[in-house]
Amino acid sequence: MDLCLSKSTNQVPTRYSDNIEDSDSIIDLMFLRPNSLKIDNHTIYPEWRYLLNHTLLTVSISIDKEHISTKRHIIIKNSKEENSFVAELIDNFRRLDTRNISSKIALDQIIQKVADKTDSIWFKHSKLVNITKHLKTWWNKDYQTKLAKYKTTKQVKN
Repeated sequence: MDLCLSKSTNQVPTRYSDNIEDSDSIIDLMFLRPNSLKIDNHTIYPEWRYLLNHTLLTVSISIDKEHISTKRHIIIKNSKEENSFVAELIDNFRRLDTRNISSKIALDQIIQKVADKTDSIWFKHSKLVNITKHLKTWWNKDYQTKLAKYKTTKQVKN
């Protein structure tokens, strides 16, 4: 299940014996995701045991704030906008001057020019729509991921 035994930030017992003849021990185990930057160890709080013979084990999990987009630029599959987008993109590649690529810097400049022009053509032929559960997921993996995230967020809010 891709888990590993967590190492405590403080090595103290997790069970305190009521009987003097029995020693205190560590019997509680915690399994966490291995190699996780956010969840990599736990803390034991012996001072929080009060009337119990077991201590509390805690894990701090940081939750990052994440922006979830509610709008997306799309081009309908097999539409005249898609045909125009593809035709203009192909025309742009045909007119691309690659004769003077003599250095890495020159290559980087041409690549950036292609990226900028592709974005410009995309925004020229696409339309901005609201993301809803009724949108198609056929465009690409990134779109599917964002749509799934949007649907999950909507369900949590409702």
